[in-house]
Amino acid sequence: MPISSTALALPVSSPQENPTQLTLASPGQSPEAFFEYRIENRPDPFQPFISEKATSANINEILPVDEQLSGMQLFEPGQLNLVAIVMTGDNDFAMAEDTTGKGYILRTGMKIGKRGIVTAIQTNEVKIEETAFTRAGKKLTSKIVMLLKKEGEE
Repeated sequence: MPISSTALALPVSSPQENPTQLTLASPGQSPEAFFEYRIENRPDPFQPFISEKATSANINEILPVDEQLSGMQLFEPGQLNLVAIVMTGDNDFAMAEDTTGKGYILRTGMKIGKRGIVTAIQTNEVKIEETAFTRAGKKLTSKIVMLLKKEGEE
């Protein structure tokens, strides 16, 4: 089947009759009548694909924690007071209380707060290491020390 070199010609209409119509002209017509583009109901081709909100995100911003928090993860280390440390050789633990006076037991390796892990229990302190990640993937580590206060100290 041979291919014809003539194009289909649709009737050219004025913009008032049908604003969404695509118009093609036959090869003998002028180039101005060859194609009409209507912008109605179409996106702006010069609008950027990336929104300002996405480009304004700070790459050094710390990512929020996605996991469900439970137990000691509901308390940040600053919300607890260290009241006792029990040293038994291989099974050391510390006792802390919240502002209401409710007590909790802390052991090495236990998660505390959103990002913290108890790393060491010593004779007068509990060491906690918090690890966070930024949007750029950088790992931030901070160390927190909970001190055991002597009797009478505030």
